[in-house]
Amino acid sequence: MHTSSARPEAAGHLQRTLENRHIQLISIGGAIGTGLFMGSGKIIALAGTSIILVYAIIGFFLYFVMRAMGELLLSDLRFKSFADIVAAYLGPRAGFVLSWSYWLSWSVAVVGDVVVVAGFMQYWYPDLPAWMPAFFTLFLLLGLNMLAVRIFGEVEFWFAIIKIIAIIALILTALVMIATGFTSPNGVQASLGHMATPGAILPHGLSGFFAGFQIAVFSFAGTELIGTTAAEAKNPERTLPKAINTIPARILLFYILALVCIISVVSWAEVPANRSPFVELFLLAGFPAAAGMINFVVLTSAASSANSGVYSGCRMLFGLAERRNAPGIFGRLSTLSVPVYSLLFSGACMLVGLTLLFVIPEVMRVFTLISTVSAVLVLFTWSMILIAYLAYRRTNPAAHQRSSFKLPGGVPMAMATLGFLLFVLSLLALEADTRAALLAMPVWFVFLLLMYRRRSSKSTAGQLNNA
Repeated sequence: MHTSSARPEAAGHLQRTLENRHIQLISIGGAIGTGLFMGSGKIIALAGTSIILVYAIIGFFLYFVMRAMGELLLSDLRFKSFADIVAAYLGPRAGFVLSWSYWLSWSVAVVGDVVVVAGFMQYWYPDLPAWMPAFFTLFLLLGLNMLAVRIFGEVEFWFAIIKIIAIIALILTALVMIATGFTSPNGVQASLGHMATPGAILPHGLSGFFAGFQIAVFSFAGTELIGTTAAEAKNPERTLPKAINTIPARILLFYILALVCIISVVSWAEVPANRSPFVELFLLAGFPAAAGMINFVVLTSAASSANSGVYSGCRMLFGLAERRNAPGIFGRLSTLSVPVYSLLFSGACMLVGLTLLFVIPEVMRVFTLISTVSAVLVLFTWSMILIAYLAYRRTNPAAHQRSSFKLPGGVPMAMATLGFLLFVLSLLALEADTRAALLAMPVWFVFLLLMYRRRSSKSTAGQLNNA
């Protein structure tokens, strides 16, 4: 039921200081996730060259999730994020569960990203304990996020620029190798023909193809970050549609073309499952110096993704406090308009998560576990945006009529996309390492529902006492 009481207040405290270039680059940075650089090797090992189809299918449906979110955010500029939308159209309980789940998804994703940073540091320093660079990176990012949001925007802007330049450089280098028929030291000749060699398309059958969806979903986690920056965007009516409409072109360039180039130069069978294929491309081609540079770029990419996660998680916690769904202290802002207590609490939880490194020193095992938890929560987030869109269409048809940024395909497309997300969720049960995390997730949702019930009963008791 759509109620005005569930809406955010018109007068927000967060400052609208993020400019168009910040929003565009934050959205690009969000779309180029750690999963692309670190996880794509494992997907290639599972799905072969059909990885291209995996990314294309997820990217296609993700575009419609983002268009639904865009229409909802622009239908009422008092909505500070998609969590406000869900609370308004699906009720405060749904908003409570979504906000805390999204906060957790970013908290675990940040842990995953800094673990990946540690993995890339070991490229230069093989004997360096993984926990050292991981903790250093997290403390550095928490410090950066203590500064004004404009600083965050600036850091993300340059992180994203580095990612974009690196991927374009990789594509151009690979195209030269393909054009000249470059042969690597292990005898593999660069050729587009590697895309269709016998056994390359579905090396492990349909099960391998479907298993690739889990890590690919994690690769796209963060695209919805555009919906978290809405409250701090200077001109959301112009910047949000522009950021959302360029998603298909970004997926085509940064994911599909980059992976076609890697497979064409390295061949799918030579891509290692436990290392970054971006680094391996230059190593196998005999360019160790370039491989070191790409390793640095991939490291900054993981740090950028973690930076986005720290930002997004603490903003979600701030929103929870504003709606009285989290302790009031999390709603306090510093003199720089940063929700500092939300940031400190999120950081403390992330530090606890990092202690996993003491228990499981193998970086890829930690990454797989964390990426699955994050993937489940990201699928839940995207699904809730679509369900809120369906409720909006049913209860607020006038707003839809007025909208200048409508979801293409409307209700049928939203339902088809929701069906696809449920299908991907079911695929997580196929692999043993992802199944364990999937089976553990209902515990989290039951815990949240119990917490909401307890909070509601305390709130009711307080009102009765006051009366």
